[in-house]
This record gives sequence, C-alpha cells and structure tokens, in this order.
Amino acid sequence: MKRRDFLKASVAAAVAAGAARPFGATAQSKRPPNFIVILADDLGYGDLACYGNRRNETPHIDQLAREGLKFTDFHANGPMCSPTRAAFMTGKYQHRFGREFEGALSAKNPEIGLPPDALTIPQVLKKAGYATGMYGKWHLGYRHPHMPTDFGFDDFRGLLTGDGDHISHVSRSGAEDWYHNDKIEMEEGYSSELITRHSIDFMKQNKDRPFFLYVAHLVIHFPWQAPGEKAHRKVGTDYWSLQKLGPHPEGQVAPVVKEMVEAVDTSVGKIMAALKDLGLDDNTLVFFTSDNGGYLEYAGKFQGEISSNSPCRGQKTDVWEGGHREPAIAWWPGRIQPGAVTDQTAITMDLLPTFAELADVTSPGDIDGTSLTPLLFEGQPLPQRDLFWRFDTDWAVRRGPWKLVGKGKETALYNLDEDIGETSDIAAKHPQLVESLTQSFEKWQRDVDKS
Repeated sequence: MKRRDFLKASVAAAVAAGAARPFGATAQSKRPPNFIVILADDLGYGDLACYGNRRNETPHIDQLAREGLKFTDFHANGPMCSPTRAAFMTGKYQHRFGREFEGALSAKNPEIGLPPDALTIPQVLKKAGYATGMYGKWHLGYRHPHMPTDFGFDDFRGLLTGDGDHISHVSRSGAEDWYHNDKIEMEEGYSSELITRHSIDFMKQNKDRPFFLYVAHLVIHFPWQAPGEKAHRKVGTDYWSLQKLGPHPEGQVAPVVKEMVEAVDTSVGKIMAALKDLGLDDNTLVFFTSDNGGYLEYAGKFQGEISSNSPCRGQKTDVWEGGHREPAIAWWPGRIQPGAVTDQTAITMDLLPTFAELADVTSPGDIDGTSLTPLLFEGQPLPQRDLFWRFDTDWAVRRGPWKLVGKGKETALYNLDEDIGETSDIAAKHPQLVESLTQSFEKWQRDVDKS
C-alpha cells in the first residue's frame, strides 16, 4: 500500500470507529471553544521524535500527537518568519501586502509593518467575545500602528524583532526588546520559560470566557542558547554580523540546539498540564506547528549541527519542501480522533477560517485560506486547490502530489508522493502539466501583486 493510501485509510478507520464527535457538537456546548496556537520558530520537519528524530527527546509533543491528529503534509506560508506570521494572522497570502513580506521584516526599516487595515484572527474572534493574548515573537512591525495591540490582542508580552537574545532579550541592533503591550518592560528569564509563564497566567485569568492564546516561541531561532546559559548580547552592541548566531563556535552548536528543541517540548507540557488543571481541555482546540523549516547550515558553517528537515530537501529560505513543510498537530479531546494521521495538504493561512467557523463568526470575505473543520472532525478531504510559495526569484506551485519548482524561469517537476526529497525532475515526462502549473502560478502572481 502506498504511503498516501495508508494515511487516508488511517483517518477513515479512525472516523469509522466513532470516537470523533460530528462537527458542531462540543463536550459542554456552553460557550465557543478556546483556541491555542503554539508556533515554534525555525523548527524543522524532522526535529521532533514523533516525526522520526532520534536525537531530540520531545515526550510532551509526542503525547500531543498520540492524542490528536498529526499532519504529514502541513506547510508554512513562507520559508521565513514574517511571511508565515502575516499569513497566519490574516488568512491571506502574505504577498498581498507587498514584496517586503516575502522576507523577514527588518528593524532597520521600522516604518514597515502589517498594514493597519489588515483584519486578523484576534480581531475576528473578538466579535464573539473572545479574550486575546499573545506571548513571544511578533515580527510584523516595530511601532504603532503595527504593534500586536493594534491588531486585536488584549495583552502582549514578548519581542518585536526576529531574534532577540534568549536571556538578555537584546535585539541584534543592541536594543532592549521585551515589551508589555507597547512599552519596554524587561524581564529576567529564558525566552521560552517567560512565554510559557505568561501564557498560563493568561489562561487562568480568562478561564471563564472563550479565549485565543497565541504562544509564539523564539526557540529554536538563533542566537543558539540553551536554558541556564549566560546572556550573549548586551545593550549598545551591534550584532548584525555572524555574532548574531550566539556564543558557541562551530562544532559546539548541536547539543545547544537539542536543548532548545526540548525547551519547546517542556513549554508544551506545562501549557497542556495547566489547560487540563483548569478543566478547559474538553473545549479547547490546540494547534502546534512551526513558522518555517530549520537551518541545516548557516553561511557555510554549522553543517549538520542545527535542524533536521528529513526526509525533505532544502532548509529555511528555500521553496524546496525543507523550507516550508512543517510538523503540525491538532488536538481537541472528544472532537479529534486520537492517534489519527492525515496526509491532506494544509497551510498556515487555513487557521483563521477554521477558528472563525468554530467560533461561529464570519470570516473576512477576501481571505485565501480554507477551513480545516471537515478534516479535523470528520476526516473529510479538503477541497482541491493549488498552493503557492514565492521567495525572491524562487517559486513553487503545488497541486495534489505534484509540485513545480521555479528558479527564475528554470523549472523542475516532482511527484511528492513518490519523491518527497525532490530528487528526480520529471518535467520532461509531463509537459502539459508543467504548462498548466506554470500558468496557474503566473495567474496567482498577477493576482497577489495587484492587491
């Protein structure tokens, strides 16, 4: 049996077993469900034990997978931080906000940020009375009107830039970068530990009303630092050179990254324990994923010391699968069949319409994402659609198992069901499909660039 057929059978069997409630039924049905999104940073497809990693110990995330639905074909909207976060927040392709949203938004250009008229998940959910909190990495703007609180978050603690020091919370520009809402409010503690603590406090404070909690970890992004280490960066020093990567020389990074992956797992364990202690687990959808693929090397250094995107080709910044195929797990006891696996192709921007449907509020009419509710609760396939990635002159379009990768005007075609590692270009065998996918990409590109 082929991998895709096996995975489809797994979901079908799970649904037939009857453990998943039909869509619309909840355990208590007293209020709309809570939503918790845990977004790791730079976590590769193969970095977790439940995705085949033999180095990292991730028992809490593994348990989440055993108790929920594991995706094997979930994707970040972009192969970098800001693009995926913009798409997640808005349910749209980030390219609609301009070419600058294909890469990381830089603090050197603080006037650029998520457009003030963009409608976001917290703003949509507040229509249904949701409390909204975000803790961790924003990376979508550096001043008003581009701050988290400008887009519907009641409470925010964390960093605005893309890679603060995990201990001193100093940006690569040498500035303090730990905020409470729109003001600097520095705290002592490792990034994942602070984010976890504030997330749990938010849950406790809002346990009697529906809430949306966005847990936006900075780990495992550089600077590569483990819990308990000394700070690397200090205020007033520029870290835009390779100093930004942290204090550890080449050859000593692997054990540090292992500890960082496991710090994400520890956070998941504490959040899930608190959720159950508060008695909220039977009315909460938890979704765990990452913002882009992991680094396999950086500037020709640290090869084999950072992430694993196995069995995918490429790394962060690539439109190869390793740049955007992500670990992803959906969890909701009594609603999502435990231990199920799906190979349906989904993407970060699908979360907004999913949450809106479950909260019984109207999604914005101009979004690009698709609700995942039929898949999550009934094991139904998602509607057929083409999906697109673009980063600088590299691009890709996906249709079913087929993926066309473009490097400028040079293209290569792959069947991911048979060749997930994108090793064999079969474009010459399927010229009509290549033409169709190319035309689809060009049509999409004209659409998003005129937005």
